[in-house]
Amino acid sequence: MTIVGSKEFATNQEKYFDLAVSEDVCIKRGESMFQLTCNPVEEINVRGRVYYEPDEDFYRSITMDELKKRTFEAIDKFFDNK
Repeated sequence: MTIVGSKEFATNQEKYFDLAVSEDVCIKRGESMFQLTCNPVEEINVRGRVYYEPDEDFYRSITMDELKKRTFEAIDKFFDNK
């Protein structure tokens, strides 16, 4: 386990983030101690909520503007056929 002061951590963040992949890193600030942990990218748990990285469906999705455009086109086509 590596214990580092908050100023040292702020100065060398990349070093300690890389180190946290293989061992525990604790940051000491005043009377408090914070543990730096490394979680898999696909799942991040923050205060009881789980967040996932976007999957292939996300990258195939359309924007809100594209949805609006397609919807208006479908509505126009519907009323033109009546």
